[in-house]
Amino acid sequence: MPAVRTRAPRRAASRAVENSVRRRGYARVAGADEAGRGSLAGPVVAAAVILDPDRRLPGLRDSKLLTPAQRERLYALIVTRTTWAVAVAPVADVDRLNVHRASLDAIRRAVEALSPPGNYAIVDGFRVPGLDLPHEAILRGDRRCAAIAAASIVAKVTRDREMVRLHTLDGRYGFDQHKGYGTRLHLDAIARHGYSDAHRRTFTTAAGRATSAAVC
Repeated sequence: MPAVRTRAPRRAASRAVENSVRRRGYARVAGADEAGRGSLAGPVVAAAVILDPDRRLPGLRDSKLLTPAQRERLYALIVTRTTWAVAVAPVADVDRLNVHRASLDAIRRAVEALSPPGNYAIVDGFRVPGLDLPHEAILRGDRRCAAIAAASIVAKVTRDREMVRLHTLDGRYGFDQHKGYGTRLHLDAIARHGYSDAHRRTFTTAAGRATSAAVC
């Protein structure tokens, strides 16, 4: 009888990193992440979250592993049970700075907007230039660290809501469906209608090169 292949359960993000940092004397550990880096349209949204060590958030994991309904449920818990802040890098900043620098700048502003402030930050993927706070980058932190996972959810839900709002202003592109990412629906709409004010004029290709979009 052939072996039955089963899918491993998606584990909730751990608080082990945050707890380790707290044992080093940092009581308020902020997790930070962004949403929208790979999109063709709309802003990058960054979020920072400080979890309350005494309050549970069951099911917390990377926003990309959750359904929209699960994200909304966890978002409602996060914004009532944690200290959190968001910062937005609009399309103009993405085009002026490039998406990587604009994303890191938004993360810096989100961490610095926390009130009460954090005294240490853990960031998904990259260290943050100009962040006046001890911090470290955690590779795949949105899957490993609960505070970063919480930040990924806040950033994703906030940005998705903004893309739905942009759809109400201009329904030609289907922003409410693909949230600005390069789906076939979106690319076909661009081919028909050209670029809107919500579209980035520069983006990063799969090869990692900054590319200018032809404005129709």
